[in-house]
Amino acid sequence: MPFKHAIWDWNGTLLNDTWLCVEVINGLLARRERAPITEADYRANFGFPVIHFYDYLGFGTDADTFQRVSREFIGDYEARWFAECALHPKAAEVLGAISKLGLTHSVLSAAKQEALDAGIVHFGIREHFMGLVGTDNIYAEGKVARGQHWIEQLPWAPETVVMIGDTLHDFEVAEAIGSDCILLAHGHHSRERLETTGKPVVESLEELLGVLQG
Repeated sequence: MPFKHAIWDWNGTLLNDTWLCVEVINGLLARRERAPITEADYRANFGFPVIHFYDYLGFGTDADTFQRVSREFIGDYEARWFAECALHPKAAEVLGAISKLGLTHSVLSAAKQEALDAGIVHFGIREHFMGLVGTDNIYAEGKVARGQHWIEQLPWAPETVVMIGDTLHDFEVAEAIGSDCILLAHGHHSRERLETTGKPVVESLEELLGVLQG
């Protein structure tokens, strides 16, 4: 086992919320009398910075409009996610099994810190993580910088750390902090997009466990 520590993404990786993001986006579009998007369209085009995706959807991207739409999205999302979302299958069991392989865990997320803290506790997996690192804004900004700061706090060399995520941005974070990366195709980006990184791509947390077990 080359890894000592796993840095997990949250939304889409452990939390199964892609479907909810699509529904919330479609609600925003409907209020503006625009056609909905499919989940396939979302997974093929969503990305970071989020403002580029909003531009793709036809929302205005001036500062005031971007802020207004972002707040609208977060409000609609937060009204539903505790009650309607769930972790991906076997999340808690896989975290426990990976711990038995000798890895510790933390979370690095583009979610606001308060939402990340609350979600990890709400879904009953806080015990698995030595740290939770979120953002201080609603625009999903700053993940690379926070990742660089976080890995400096860890007692392990970057090459012994693996980033586990579901988007191209998670790959970009891994590259920036000098860690390896495994990507999950059950979240916010399609398998086809993830495979362009050249990193391992798996379909489920159970398959991820199999890769780590060798």
